[in-house]
Amino acid sequence: MLFYITAILVILLDQLSKYFVRAYVELHERFTIWGIQFTHIENSGMAGGLFPGNARLFGVVAVLFVIFVLYLRRTEDMKGILIDLSFGFLVGGAIGNAIDRFLFGTVTDFIVRSGGVLNIADHAIELGVILLIIHFVVSWLRQKGKASSSPSTQKESVDK
Repeated sequence: MLFYITAILVILLDQLSKYFVRAYVELHERFTIWGIQFTHIENSGMAGGLFPGNARLFGVVAVLFVIFVLYLRRTEDMKGILIDLSFGFLVGGAIGNAIDRFLFGTVTDFIVRSGGVLNIADHAIELGVILLIIHFVVSWLRQKGKASSSPSTQKESVDK
């Protein structure tokens, strides 16, 4: 349930913010709110404007990614709060940008950062990747802990 709630909230926040930017901010207009810089750009490619003119192709890639994540969620290894949040952010972000790609042929970006201009969906994807990395590190540490405390490992250390 957490996966779906997270994904839906990301999609809603992303699409609402993009709607307001498209409706009320002129293309390339710059402004600052609470110390955060904003500018309205339309990106027909992928991150950083790479491969311009391929928005719909990346929309298809996003759909395939969502299908892949839904498949992964069915496996036993991909369960838990952290993975549900991670996948929710990833899928919500992918769908948020895919909606723009299919409807407009571009993605609306507006949050200026040192690495470029992003949107809510992009930030959700970044957060999802970070949570996924944390999930794998925590899983690895748990497996390492189980291996060092298993009876066969304890017997080997006693024999030495």
